[in-house]
Amino acid sequence: QVQLVESGGGLVQPGGSLRLSCAASGFPFSTYEMRWYRHAPGKERELVAGLSSFGGTTRYAESVKGRFTISRDNAQNTVYLQMNSLKPEDTAVYYCNGRREPFDDYNYWGQGTQVTVYS
Repeated sequence: QVQLVESGGGLVQPGGSLRLSCAASGFPFSTYEMRWYRHAPGKERELVAGLSSFGGTTRYAESVKGRFTISRDNAQNTVYLQMNSLKPEDTAVYYCNGRREPFDDYNYWGQGTQVTVYS
């Protein structure tokens, strides 16, 4: 059974940091591209960060470049999102996603974790 379980969300003040984790099981994690998305109320879902299967290539949304870092531990089947210098506009539900081609067949999602940045 495929599972992606996010953790690490919470409440934080502006300028603070959080580290999200996503524990994967039920599929060959190391062969999957891993991504973090977020969805804020009234906004479209946004790709925050992505990391290729063996960690060679990363991508970030412009809004988080220089503040967020995605990483993975293939031995632990876990992907992380280190979030620094958090801003109120980072408030959203953050989702972990794993995928490989063909994407229609191999595209998995976690249940999400809430991140709230308040002043």
